[in-house]
Amino acid sequence: MQLFVGLGNPGSRYARNRHNIGFMAVDAIARFHRASPWRSRFQGQVTEVSLGGERVLILKPETYMNESGRSVAEAMRFFKISLAETTVFYDELDLRPAKLRVKVGGGNSGHNGLRSITAHCGNDYRRVRLGIGHPGHKDIVHSYVLGDFGKAEEPWVEDLCRAVAEEAELLAAGQDAQFQNRVHLAMEARGWTDVKRPGEKAADDKN
Repeated sequence: MQLFVGLGNPGSRYARNRHNIGFMAVDAIARFHRASPWRSRFQGQVTEVSLGGERVLILKPETYMNESGRSVAEAMRFFKISLAETTVFYDELDLRPAKLRVKVGGGNSGHNGLRSITAHCGNDYRRVRLGIGHPGHKDIVHSYVLGDFGKAEEPWVEDLCRAVAEEAELLAAGQDAQFQNRVHLAMEARGWTDVKRPGEKAADDKN
């Protein structure tokens, strides 16, 4: 069994926050692949899905972002799932909006959800980085990530989550580069080649 983890904060208050795009991505995977009903388990919400013949447990921790690792560790222990079989979907400030990158291990970039998972489980899990862009100054990062996506942002968020869901079988098969490329091509085909963050006047993409 593999484990797909979406990071976010529980409850309607946070549902459309930029910080919750990890929840949105795994919700899209569950819908697209007709997963079993969500149920409460491992201090979170879980469902199961078959992706290209691979059995995948999808988890949305309900411990709040800063304690995500408690929920992830519990699920990993119960099913004896290794770090190599664990994939975490989360919001990435250092990627431009609507971009996606996949990597294994690395730094946590100040992300409290990743920091908690690393503390409880180890660091060498796969990360699906969902770009939300940086607000431009560190002093406003907190309010930015806990702010809702604006109406102008919602179309690319929906398209990115759908592309992730459509190509999720490649991810489950370990074809990370192909998955990343297929999502990129899907977003390009939908016209999301240079998405600016709210209030941005000029592109400054270095990723």
